[in-house]
Amino acid sequence: MDRLELQKLRDLPVEGVAERLGLHVVRHKCLCPFHDDRHPSLSFCVRRNTYRCFVCGASGGTIDLVMRHLNLGFREACRWLADENNIIIAESKPMETDVPLKPFDASRYARFFEHPFLNEAARKFLFDERRLDERVVRWCRLTSWNDRQGVPWLQIPYYDRKGRLTGVQNRNLIRGALPRFRFPTGSQCSIYNLPVLNRLGAADDLYITEGCSDCWAMLSAGHKAIAIPSATLLSKADRDLLLAIHAERDTRFHMYPDRDEPGERLFLQLQKVLPSLVHHQLPPGCKDFSEYFASRVF
Repeated sequence: MDRLELQKLRDLPVEGVAERLGLHVVRHKCLCPFHDDRHPSLSFCVRRNTYRCFVCGASGGTIDLVMRHLNLGFREACRWLADENNIIIAESKPMETDVPLKPFDASRYARFFEHPFLNEAARKFLFDERRLDERVVRWCRLTSWNDRQGVPWLQIPYYDRKGRLTGVQNRNLIRGALPRFRFPTGSQCSIYNLPVLNRLGAADDLYITEGCSDCWAMLSAGHKAIAIPSATLLSKADRDLLLAIHAERDTRFHMYPDRDEPGERLFLQLQKVLPSLVHHQLPPGCKDFSEYFASRVF
């Protein structure tokens, strides 16, 4: 991976990374997981985006925290961070060359979504665990496949507003396995489910979610929805598109932020673009809308 990719991982909010690792952060402190800590001694410096324990001396940034907490090597820790935050990074260090990366070849992948097929692992994930509406799965053209090692993957297509395939996201269906996601070369996986914009009426409600899973749950709950992959991937083009949607049809935007710091940061970032964005609070115990949806019947 190159320096820009590494910087994306290092710029992730360290307190948010800690929360995703299962640490309970309160007022920039938490119990240190690296020694038998009875009183919170691990402190976070938001300005420097670092952590430090004043008892055992553990310190570092986002990648260091993941390496030490999960006992992973540097590359594995980077992959974990990228997967958790939907950041696209190269599978291996690119060759030092001026030859640009190949563009996404939509014709190579479009055929996979013409007649979607769901294997047993995909059906269990989508219908038993996530409790999604089958009509939503068909609308999103989700399909599945097994690689040469027999690992099941869910294949997620990204389309632009005109229905043109712009990218593919492959999700590993084995819980806890790495890598969690794979993207074909050149995939443009930015705002998800853009074709739904063609169904918006004047002053309709549109829900913004973080990640595809929450978007599927929101659609299954009967709402029109799009997804932002991650706060770190909200580009200027994405912001301009959201503003255009609002201007075209006076769209009313809503959001259930994930119950963690990255989720709230994404909401605040979007609120700067869409001041009228409505904040909805998830109930205690639900980390995201997908979990909330699966826990109840709509």
